[in-house]
Amino acid sequence: MAERKEIPVATQAPELNRKADHFINRHGLTVVYKGELLRHRAYTRFLHWAYGICFFLALLSGFGIYMPWIFRWFTPLFGGGAMTRMLHPWFGLGFCFFFGLQAINWAAVMKWGPGDTRWMKRIKDYVLHRDTIEPSDVGFFNAGQKGQFWEIVGGCIAYVITGGIMWFPEIFGRWPVAISYVIHDISALIMLAGIFIHVYLSTIGEPGTFQAMTRGTVKEAWAWTHHPAWFKEVTGRDPEAALEEAREKLHREAKAGD
Repeated sequence: MAERKEIPVATQAPELNRKADHFINRHGLTVVYKGELLRHRAYTRFLHWAYGICFFLALLSGFGIYMPWIFRWFTPLFGGGAMTRMLHPWFGLGFCFFFGLQAINWAAVMKWGPGDTRWMKRIKDYVLHRDTIEPSDVGFFNAGQKGQFWEIVGGCIAYVITGGIMWFPEIFGRWPVAISYVIHDISALIMLAGIFIHVYLSTIGEPGTFQAMTRGTVKEAWAWTHHPAWFKEVTGRDPEAALEEAREKLHREAKAGD
């Protein structure tokens, strides 16, 4: 049976290296077991699920409002058409508010660097899984994750501006409102496409990722495979050497089982 020994939290997610810790982290429990690393603490996970829930509530209510001939069965979920129209902008504001807090939380680790440009040039290799592990300079987030982050930042700005115009049409007039509808809908569809990719990669595409936003931890093997520079930063170990050690261990176990 695998050893499940609780160990002290010794690794720190870089977006949380701040002098004053958030009260949610002080009260939220994150247990790191042997062979795991701390990925996201309680505050980060809380924000992630808060804006995720708000996004899908805004999405479903938005579909019910703008395409009732297809999604008319969404509006009863929110109490009818009138209630859906009233709640939709508040769901959107909730999404932008919580993601705005996450943007502040992740500001340091989302900065674009030369390594991210190199990563984008080899995105085909990433999609086709041609490499055993990611390039050695991939840190806490890779360039694809950063790209989606900044796309959502831009989407939130578009939502706030266009949503405000549509919310108060009597102030802004017909043409700004008409243009806002188009921009608002296009922004939502672009973000929805990104969310589908995000859900796929965090579940089927990269097994072990989902745990980072539930328990807050990841396996060491996940870390050296997908984020080798971050693995080296928090453990002091070489990712390639860790991979070889794991292979040798599996080989020894296989021989012992014969």
